[in-house]
Amino acid sequence: MNNHELSASEKGLKIFFYTVLSIVSIVCALPFILIISGSLSDSVQILQKGYSILPRGFSLDGYRSIFLFPMQIAKAYGVSIFVTGAGTGIGLTVMTFCGYAISRSELRYRNVIAFMIYFTTLFSGGLVPWYIVVTKLGLKNSIWALIIPAICSSFYILLIRNFMKTIPDALVESARLEGAGEFRTLLQIVVPMSKPILATIALFLALAYWNDWYLASLYISKADLWPLQYRLYNILNAASKIASVGAENFTSKILPTETQKLANAIVATGPIIFLYPFLQKYFVQGISIGAVKG
Repeated sequence: MNNHELSASEKGLKIFFYTVLSIVSIVCALPFILIISGSLSDSVQILQKGYSILPRGFSLDGYRSIFLFPMQIAKAYGVSIFVTGAGTGIGLTVMTFCGYAISRSELRYRNVIAFMIYFTTLFSGGLVPWYIVVTKLGLKNSIWALIIPAICSSFYILLIRNFMKTIPDALVESARLEGAGEFRTLLQIVVPMSKPILATIALFLALAYWNDWYLASLYISKADLWPLQYRLYNILNAASKIASVGAENFTSKILPTETQKLANAIVATGPIIFLYPFLQKYFVQGISIGAVKG
């Protein structure tokens, strides 16, 4: 009887949690659903009746205004994909090496180095030092100007170090007894056991690179090197200027509308969303670092 009551209570609790989780998921997904619906709606209908879950007066004018020059959008996609891939790969490699080094107790002055890294999270030199470095190295109007300034994060290095410090020293010592050097130990022992934190940081890095437009506004004047976000930003600005002067020679299909803004959001965020499912299982583990003591 007790066992039957216990299983019934557990079943009820499970139903309750699933119901709450479903409601929260719907609430979280609702804004994105409204954005998709709005991007497929007629601008006049949105202004008159507001947003809805289903499109009001189905229209693709918002997307047509973005893809008036498809080759430019294709180039912007290519730049963003390269910057995101290269920046994430190089940045993760650099920060993994640095985090592993300061996690090892045999490294001399590791606490001093860790403090210097931590100090930069409290006090920053601002924009001027980076601008001087980029211009002195001749990186202006170079694809690397979009990668190098964001390639390393002090906060992520400290996260990697803290995670790697939880790896038992016995595993590292046994690898060394087998004749493995530091590089082999890192690649074959430490990195496989650090997948949760590395995947989490890879996701954060990829999102930061994909969504960045500010570096392009500072260092890139060649339109062929504009990433997607900055390209869309300029399309919207150009359309806003056309609308502000009331240019009669342009059709309403290319004027800035609510649908165009929403279509911008879909075009910009759509591709990066597909990255999350591949990293989800590692993301959940990595984001909860320190929540449970081993």
